[in-house]
Amino acid sequence: MSLKAVLFDFNGIIIDDESIHAKIMEELLLEENLVLQKGEYEEVCLGRSDRSCLRDLLESRGRFVNNDFLSRLMQKKAQRYLSRIEALEELPIYGGVREFLNRLQELGIKLGIVSGATRQEIELVLNMTQLYEFFPIIIAGDDINSSKPEPEGYLLAVNQMNKEFPDLNLHPSECLGIEDTPVGVTAVKNAGMQVLGVANTYPFHMLHRCCNWVVDYFSDLELDRVISVYSQQDLETTPS
Repeated sequence: MSLKAVLFDFNGIIIDDESIHAKIMEELLLEENLVLQKGEYEEVCLGRSDRSCLRDLLESRGRFVNNDFLSRLMQKKAQRYLSRIEALEELPIYGGVREFLNRLQELGIKLGIVSGATRQEIELVLNMTQLYEFFPIIIAGDDINSSKPEPEGYLLAVNQMNKEFPDLNLHPSECLGIEDTPVGVTAVKNAGMQVLGVANTYPFHMLHRCCNWVVDYFSDLELDRVISVYSQQDLETTPS
């Protein structure tokens, strides 16, 4: 077995934009005459899709939420996000991301994104930062019915990888998922993948309890050691 694909979360891994999302969620609730409590965004929304986040915030306040209303609210949220991102002089991309992507690409490892964000949001940021070319596979919140910690997005990414690259014969065990939240880490594990935690959102020690590897920065990762672990697992399962 070898490491064939690395699947990235987006918000909190590629771009440091959770404060933007939290502010927009606060505004949307205020327009419904509701108040986002301190710490509630982190508890309810971090690592989860916009649809699940909005639905749970509204239903916890006794609001009946049908799919049409939720879709309109999500579109309003997406448009505000796009306008605020476009207005920034420089996007808050995490340091070391491009260098890490270049290294993975040089090794022939396939790359993808699995996120609860909308495709509009993801593609805008990737285009503005010239990172789009790295990701032939993007699984967005629009593509899935369930939110992390369910593994649907990661399993769909494997299926899409195999369609895009028919000779890859990719299995979940040959993938590394990269996440910054416990919810996301659980989704990766539920998909049968190993996981790298990046301590951008939660502290190192918290992610250390549930991840195969944890780093503060991408530059800290001993990638050769990670690759060797995948290779060693293959040797361990080979009959003598």
